[in-house]
Amino acid sequence: MFDNLSDRLERSFKILKGEGRITEVNIAEALKDVRRALIEADVNYKVAKTFIDTVKQKAMGQNVLISVKPKEMIVKIVHDELAALMGGETAEVNLKSHPSVILMAGLNGAGKTTLSGKLALYLKSQKRRNPLLVACDVYRPAAIEQLRVLAEQIQVPVYMNLESKDPVQIAREGVIEAKSKGYDTVIVDTAGRLAIDEELMQEIANIKAACNPDETLFVVDAMTGQDAVNTAKEFNDRLDYDGVVLTKLDGDTRGGAAISIRTVVNKPIKFVGTGEKMEALDQFHPSRMADRILGMGDIISLVERAQQQFDEKEARKLQEKIQKNKFDFEDFYNQIQQIKKMGNLKDLASMIPGVGKAIKDVELSNDSFKPIEAIIQSMTPKERHNPELLMRQPTRKNRIAKGSGTSIQEVNRLIKQFDQMRKVMKMMTGTNMKSMMQQMQQMQQMQQQLGKR
Repeated sequence: MFDNLSDRLERSFKILKGEGRITEVNIAEALKDVRRALIEADVNYKVAKTFIDTVKQKAMGQNVLISVKPKEMIVKIVHDELAALMGGETAEVNLKSHPSVILMAGLNGAGKTTLSGKLALYLKSQKRRNPLLVACDVYRPAAIEQLRVLAEQIQVPVYMNLESKDPVQIAREGVIEAKSKGYDTVIVDTAGRLAIDEELMQEIANIKAACNPDETLFVVDAMTGQDAVNTAKEFNDRLDYDGVVLTKLDGDTRGGAAISIRTVVNKPIKFVGTGEKMEALDQFHPSRMADRILGMGDIISLVERAQQQFDEKEARKLQEKIQKNKFDFEDFYNQIQQIKKMGNLKDLASMIPGVGKAIKDVELSNDSFKPIEAIIQSMTPKERHNPELLMRQPTRKNRIAKGSGTSIQEVNRLIKQFDQMRKVMKMMTGTNMKSMMQQMQQMQQMQQQLGKR
């Protein structure tokens, strides 16, 4: 999302490269370019101007250490101010009542129904909640059916009243249903509406009054850019919602809404939708987003995504297989599926510091796994569990190449890389890993002793 902004900011900071100190002249030139970059990224003009003034004031007031270059100092200040601009602290969703009611509101096409399903899955898997979805979009054809299908997919119950066309009544009934059946969270999906539609705006206000939500979330499509900020303000004037959810952040958007929406409506961004899969919903962390905007990666979010797919019991079994050199193609295939569940491959790679810029123009998607998956799926169960068979019998490889629609060279390459990977993995586990850790500790102790001298 922030590729263009990241590139422009990097070019802006280059103005200070080689400068011995921060001066009125060089900081003005650099920040002029930063402001232009922000406005081109669809950041609100007033927000961009205030941001630049704050950065300049702080930069000129800094005593730059000899060991810190002016460029590094400005990047640090810009990072901190970007994080502050987007809210500073991570905002939690309010789940204090029993049941806690979350009301979803927003424009047509913002993705509320899908987001409702994603939020239900997030609360179920990450917060150990027991959610109930309530279908209150009585206007859009197939909206209720869409929510039902999503609910079935994530194994969360949904309350529907197909005989009623009154969303206020359905919302009220949904809360009663949750109380009677012991659900601790109610997510009310509503119809999209325009801020200029007085009748529908009054209706969402009535729904809010009827179900008395602990949390009202405004769902907005980040692809709409600056219009998203204006719409967010209009809805907030009527609903006084508690937080914002930005959807479609994986799209080709300039990102200005994420930067300026917090300042304009004075409400925190609580979640961001980062893909089409139901797991593609992240809690919004201003500091981490600032890291990504400045090309610093987001290793914390990457680790968190990995942990979401991590099964400790399965991991122990896998480690034992690796130690005994029993890791096979079946295990490898399963690991690929776990990686794919974490999200888009290019998005994941961009979270690693320094990698995002390197792969900017590289076509990288989960489809990259398809040839590997096809080769493994063309193996017999016996071959998957005994990779050595493929190394000893070339005729098997010819059959696999034909069955997978790949070449014998691709099959050979995969088998060779797999064998090398198994050797490295075995070396990195068990006693070898302990030995490596001990060596690292000894080196650290030596460095500390040398430092004292």
